[in-house]
Amino acid sequence: MESIIPLIVQVVSGAIGGNIAGAFKKLSLGATGNSIAGGIGGLLSGTVAGPIMNMISSPGTEGAVSGLIGQAASGGLSGLIITAVVGFIRNQMRRH
Repeated sequence: MESIIPLIVQVVSGAIGGNIAGAFKKLSLGATGNSIAGGIGGLLSGTVAGPIMNMISSPGTEGAVSGLIGQAASGGLSGLIITAVVGFIRNQMRRH
């Protein structure tokens, strides 16, 4: 159960980040698309940013709350970035 909570936090914060990116009309994929792309970005943050954060964090500072806050922040940011990139590419392909 301990390992599923961080995944849930990452997916939900990624979906929120995706919907924030979708607030920009040129990057929006629609509400469902923003949530899906953001959720995928949130999951990717756990596989990519997780090991990096563990390398740069100080030993002994990893607590349950600080860990979840970091996962939420990286999930949200990754969700925002992935949604923005996918939305940008989609809109560029529509032009041509």
